[in-house]
Amino acid sequence: MSLASKTLFVTGASRGIGLAIALRAARDGANIAIVAKTAKPDPRLPGTIFTAAAEIERAGGKALPLSCDIRDEQGVEKAVAETVATFGGIDVVVNNASAISLTGTLATPMKRYDLMHQINGRGTFLVSQKCIPHLARASNPHVLNLSPPLDFDVKWFASHPAYTLAKYSMSIYAWAMAEEFRDKGIAFNCLWPRTAIATAAIQNVLGGEESMKRCRKPEIMGDAACAIFNRPARHCTGNFFIDDQVLAEDGITDLERYAVSPGTPLMPDFFVPAPGAHTVVGRR
Repeated sequence: MSLASKTLFVTGASRGIGLAIALRAARDGANIAIVAKTAKPDPRLPGTIFTAAAEIERAGGKALPLSCDIRDEQGVEKAVAETVATFGGIDVVVNNASAISLTGTLATPMKRYDLMHQINGRGTFLVSQKCIPHLARASNPHVLNLSPPLDFDVKWFASHPAYTLAKYSMSIYAWAMAEEFRDKGIAFNCLWPRTAIATAAIQNVLGGEESMKRCRKPEIMGDAACAIFNRPARHCTGNFFIDDQVLAEDGITDLERYAVSPGTPLMPDFFVPAPGAHTVVGRR
């Protein structure tokens, strides 16, 4: 299967993992709605919706840059309508936009708490809700949330409870909607990296260049996501995927090309459960 002429609605696609997924789909000739807030350059963050659009076009796709805050219901409705008017429908939704604050209870201002829950949880729910009527008309519709497996080990909550709950809400929505829309044939899955990924969050939150060397490139998530999109939606839903497992199922086991610094020990990501952990297990 191919993503040629398929339309992807990707939140947070101006940089990082969202852009990597968009670029991988663009190489198949896909249409990409770039749904993100950054319309003007930000000295703290690379890329805008317009630089992303240029990259997508160079990669072989068609791009529609849409300045949109996914907390704004009318803004999301407008972005969905523009996407459908431009490309004729929506085949894939990628809920990638997210906010992070690795802070404990006493160190988390309510403004930051609200931001994480409004973007991660509410934004994912809102974007999914507005896209579902269009996905129901697609031939192989997929929704992919960039969120972790539901491992309820308290160690993931104790150090940053507000962030963990915000990310887990994305996973719970995919888990619930997979069952809710099973008879419609719309796939809802989650994808999470085994290791840290070299993004602005790592650069700005987790320790700069030395931490970046212990990461994999966002391209591993792009390749894994597009492998999922090419699976039959009716038989691939309700899963909590890990990037390298997806690639291994497609016969890709040499992952050295994804390393930022080949040979450097990799940094494990948060939320990846240990063998035998108490997790909610999805089903295909």
